[in-house]
Amino acid sequence: MSSVTMSSLTGTMTIAGPMQTQQVSDSPYNYTPTKWICVIFVMLYSISTVLHLVQAIKYRLWWMIPTATFAGILEILGWSARLWSSRSPELLTPFEMQLVGTVIAPTPLVAANFIILGKIINQLGPQFSRLTPKMYTIIFCSFDIICLIVQSVGGASAAEAVNQNKSSTMGGNIILGGIVAQLFAIVVYVALAAEFLLRFKYNAPFRYGVKSFMFRKGQGYMSKNVRRMLSGMSFCILCIFIRTVYRTVELADGWSGSVISTESYFIWLDGGFVTLAIYSLNFIHPGGCLKWDADDNSLLEDEDF
Repeated sequence: MSSVTMSSLTGTMTIAGPMQTQQVSDSPYNYTPTKWICVIFVMLYSISTVLHLVQAIKYRLWWMIPTATFAGILEILGWSARLWSSRSPELLTPFEMQLVGTVIAPTPLVAANFIILGKIINQLGPQFSRLTPKMYTIIFCSFDIICLIVQSVGGASAAEAVNQNKSSTMGGNIILGGIVAQLFAIVVYVALAAEFLLRFKYNAPFRYGVKSFMFRKGQGYMSKNVRRMLSGMSFCILCIFIRTVYRTVELADGWSGSVISTESYFIWLDGGFVTLAIYSLNFIHPGGCLKWDADDNSLLEDEDF
């Protein structure tokens, strides 16, 4: 496969891949995005985003708007830009838009998982958690915001470099740093969550003197709804983890590498897995699985507990 670098956008090349084989002129993608696939993803993300907005309003979980709903908006922006590029692959503006949109979109979705788990920890028993529920949310969400900022700065830097026909290596490295940091945060998050659940199951508190009403029906009791919510969160995080590993490999391979130049990889490993992740919180929504206080969003008992 022939390819061009991000800093050299002239000439014509032949693209041969699983999705298509064609002549591409002056394309920063190293291929032309497939139009019908872009349309499908725009539709899928639009449906999920509207559902998240409606669900956030219905259940009065306002923090789901700047997290899951915002993630959907960013994906719509990114895939709409790719749709634009399918008609004009040589234009830099849509390329820059999709670069920023698709890179940072999963970050607020990860934040939603951080918040939900913090609330579940508060419900099941903070004494089993290495961090308090409040610190859990503050630390991980703050780190998530930092990753979002780093990726945004990197995306803007790379886009500006492309626009000025300069090397975008620095911007790419900044994006890569933000994605790797996010990958690290996800690993730590999963490790702490797993430790909490094991301590809860085997009644091995990390600290004592913390009250929890979950033990009225016996030690280690967990409602069907909480188990369902944890399953949905696990699936969501797994999808985002796979996508993050892909983007790490993609950027490490370089702007003109075989990974970033193959459209099918991006479709399945980015678009596909992020779609599964965002829909998992539609179908297994914290508002439907858990009871929340309208004033302070703290979990309340329901008939399953």
